[in-house]
Amino acid sequence: MKRLSQFVRNFSFLLLGAALADQIRRPADERTWTGSIAIFPYDFRMPTVERFKERYWNPDDERIFTPQFFGVGWSINVAQILKRVGLL
Repeated sequence: MKRLSQFVRNFSFLLLGAALADQIRRPADERTWTGSIAIFPYDFRMPTVERFKERYWNPDDERIFTPQFFGVGWSINVAQILKRVGLL
């Protein structure tokens, strides 16, 4: 189990570094601070309440897994889960 958690941590740092390198290699006026590395989405823009709600509580978005509102990876759209099981 320790090896798995160490692998996940190392892989996370690798993705973080790759995402930052993706943005830094661009000219300053072309940096969006959002995108994806392979299948892993990233968003390094300043977090906002609106984006938090859009990613974690959005019954209008059909996706269960949405891009992180800040960082690398996915968030879970709790509203969509509740909607699918009939609680919303």
